[in-house]
Amino acid sequence: MSDPSFFKTPRPASLAEIAAWTGAKLVDETRARYMVANVAPLDTAGPEDIAFLDNQKYSGQLATTRAGACLVHPRFSARAPEGVAVLETPEPYRAYATVVGKLYPAALKLEGAYGEKDLVSPRATIHPTAKLEPGVTVEPGAVIGARVEIGQGTIVGANAVIGHDVKIGRNGYIGANSTIIHSLIGNRVILHPGVRLGQDGFGFAMGPKGHQKVPQIGRIIIQDDVEIGANSTIDRGASRDTVIGEGSKIDNLVQIGHNVTVGRHCIIVSQAGVSGSTTLGDFVVIAGQAGLIGHLTVGSGTQIGAQAGVDASLPPGSRVIGSPAQPFMDFAREVAALKRLVKRRKPDVKTADDKGADRDG
Repeated sequence: MSDPSFFKTPRPASLAEIAAWTGAKLVDETRARYMVANVAPLDTAGPEDIAFLDNQKYSGQLATTRAGACLVHPRFSARAPEGVAVLETPEPYRAYATVVGKLYPAALKLEGAYGEKDLVSPRATIHPTAKLEPGVTVEPGAVIGARVEIGQGTIVGANAVIGHDVKIGRNGYIGANSTIIHSLIGNRVILHPGVRLGQDGFGFAMGPKGHQKVPQIGRIIIQDDVEIGANSTIDRGASRDTVIGEGSKIDNLVQIGHNVTVGRHCIIVSQAGVSGSTTLGDFVVIAGQAGLIGHLTVGSGTQIGAQAGVDASLPPGSRVIGSPAQPFMDFAREVAALKRLVKRRKPDVKTADDKGADRDG
């Protein structure tokens, strides 16, 4: 069986070029003409590869790497073996991302499943009142409803469904099998396959006669440069709009409820959930499997740890973890105290098996 490559082999680049791309300092300037052909992790890199080190956890791998060059923070550069060209930068991971983007520009381009651009498939269903700017790609099986507007350079993947009156900006990507209704979407927005936008929020007037459905009459507003991972779901607003602020990045399998406002440049990691009418400030980070109850306000710059259960509003700059969520240091002290207690505890009650053994003896 053949071993396909989905990205073309990059052209080699000199360390002088890489230093110019990233702003990194080449420690040994006599290596400026040294060529690297690819990127690789520290532990598998060879003489023609460039690697990076940004996490102290992997600093031991730097001492044994066979990489031809390495992007490192200045505090680690002395650990590099002789023969490895060191490029010092305060942000090695960001520099690495720049290098990969230069070597593999196709990896930054939005491509549909069919790999063709500027194509409106005859097997797509497009309502006659829909308006598509020149350069829109629509793949087979996609359905575009009445009065939809889509901007130049956007790709609509196979079998995606875009409901009536949806507006989508330019140079975006709508992944295969996504569904979008009741939504207004900005420029350069990426929706990975299976994203669901604009469905009903979970709203019911509950009572002894049963649970009466509350009509959800709001919209979703997705601002510019947002990215939403595969199979994530965002409900439309009930009485006002659900809003995702510019530059925010949402991982796979995230649920965001109705009337939620997510600020600018937030990060929400896989399997997290944000309940209805909660407001996140700018640059909030929510780690995996964390959950927030509804009607909270989370201040800008807050960090919420993995599996945290947030049941109260948080001021700006908070760092919480645990369920119920509490400040990181309080949580760490409690865990440490519990460990000490377990170590000190002496068994004072014999089990039934122990008592039986005594009788047998």
